[in-house]
This record gives sequence, C-alpha cells and structure tokens, in this order.
Amino acid sequence: MFVLHFIGPIIPLTVKKNLSIPSHLLRIISLLVPLLLAQTTPAAELDLAPPVLAVPYGDNAAAGAYVSVNGIKLYYETYGTAGQPMLQIHGNGLSISSMGHQIAFFSPHYKVIVADSRGHGRSEIGAGRLTYEQMAEDLNALLEKLKTKPVYVLGWSDGGIIGLLLAIRHPDKVGKLAIMGANLNPEGAYDWAFNWAVKEDKRVAALITKGDTSQPWPLVRQHLDLLAKQPHIPIADLAKVMAPTLVMAGDKDVIRDDHTLQIFHGIPKAHLAIFPRATHMIPWEKHELFNRTVKRFFNRPFTRPDTRDLFK
Repeated sequence: MFVLHFIGPIIPLTVKKNLSIPSHLLRIISLLVPLLLAQTTPAAELDLAPPVLAVPYGDNAAAGAYVSVNGIKLYYETYGTAGQPMLQIHGNGLSISSMGHQIAFFSPHYKVIVADSRGHGRSEIGAGRLTYEQMAEDLNALLEKLKTKPVYVLGWSDGGIIGLLLAIRHPDKVGKLAIMGANLNPEGAYDWAFNWAVKEDKRVAALITKGDTSQPWPLVRQHLDLLAKQPHIPIADLAKVMAPTLVMAGDKDVIRDDHTLQIFHGIPKAHLAIFPRATHMIPWEKHELFNRTVKRFFNRPFTRPDTRDLFK
C-alpha cells in the first residue's frame, strides 16, 4: 500500500537547492505530509523530497523501451550491463523515477530492470480492473521476454506486494526478494490509512459523476481500488516463497507492525529489518541506509541464526 495520488493542494516544501521537483510529485508529497503527520512524526524529521538526479530515470530514451505483454505496452528501462539482474518495482501512483536513488545505487553492480507498472507512468492500463495479480503477470512476461536468469527483486510498497506475488506464482524467476512496506490485505494497513483510502474513493467517485476532468479521476480511482480493496494474499501462500527474503518496514510505517511480523514469520527463509525513526518513505528519506541494508542482504549467502541454538 502506497498512499499516493495526484490530488490535493500544493503546500510549501523545503527542498535541496537547485532541485527541480516535477509538479505532479509535489501534489503527491502535499498529500503525504498530513497523512504521515497523523502518526505524530515531527515535520522537521520528514524528508519527503523524491529523487531528482542527473540521469532522467523514467524518461531516458537511451535506456527505455516498450514490450507487449498481456495485451498492453509495458514501458521499462535497463541500467548496467553486467552482473546479477535485479528487478525494481515502484509503489502506487508512482513510476520508474521514484526508484531513482535505488537505480543509481545498484546499477554499477547489477543489471537493473525497472518498469512502469500497468496503469502507471508510460505503461498502458488495458481493459478491466487493475489488480496486483495482473501486474505480477506483466513482470513475469517481461522477464520471459528478456530471458533473464532468476532475478533479485526489490519492491517498495505496492511493489513489495507485486514482488511477493511474483515469488509465489513464479518461484523460478526470483533468486532473492527484498520487500519494503508490503501487505497481504487491506487490513494490514493502519486504520487511518485504510479509512483515508475509502473516504477518498467516495470523493473521487463523486467527481467522476459530476463530470470533472481536472485530473484523470478514473485512473486515480483504479489506484485507490488497489489501496482500499486489494490485495488478498492468503497467509498460507507465503510458504510458497522459496527465495530468501528480506522483509522491511519503518517503525512508523503505513503497515501495522504485527502485519509485517506476520509476513516475516510466514516466509520460510526470511530476515526482518525494522528501520528506526523511519516512515514508509525510507527509500527516499534515508536512502543510503535503506540501500546499504538491501545490498548487504543481496550480497551475502542466506543464513538463519537462532538464539536458541546457543542453549543446546
């Protein structure tokens, strides 16, 4: 669940000098601030500026291409030419560019593949309801076409949900998995986030009924449908995840602590990382720590030490 949408008033923000933040991302951030402050995090401790880097990730003709999968054109970019392939998956309402800090960090050492999920960024949405299952199948088809060996998957929020589904449905495609702020069902989020999504869906539905065209409201409502009514991954399905998995969350996340622990305990080979003084936005706000943590997990053989072994 990634509570982000292209709505809401612009509010004053302090960003780094000489950075140019796209207007649609400013709208996203303007919505995130009151939601995150609802968790009583002091505003001064939040760094919600999205990555603005020298490489135009998400709008890079030199790295981008389209591929036809499951009835749509899916846009993706690749960075790095050698090494272990890594698939990075962005969150709800966002696109490739939101993973800029992660692409820049990992591409010197991995072959990074990153796509705009169906109904996001430059990728088409197709007909019917937007679902996490369909987005996972799109990425599976992309990997089939690219003929990659099993990839390391890094998924943030909705990207973590898609990563879980990819590992459950296509275990042969996933060598290792790192998920940040993922949930198995809508109830996995705190009530304040779930209630917001339900309320916002009703507001957007009313705007559509009125014929308002100031924003792409039907698409926004599809994104809200993901947040408020999906996913529905049975806990038992976590046992199908064969890949070593790093389960991550901020200690003030949008996902409930007990739900994150439930995911951790349900995956046979899992490590857990709860970042201190961190929100759902840690891939932006503390990207150095986040990236180093993921790199350490990906680069080392998986082991599962247990304190009780010391007492045998």
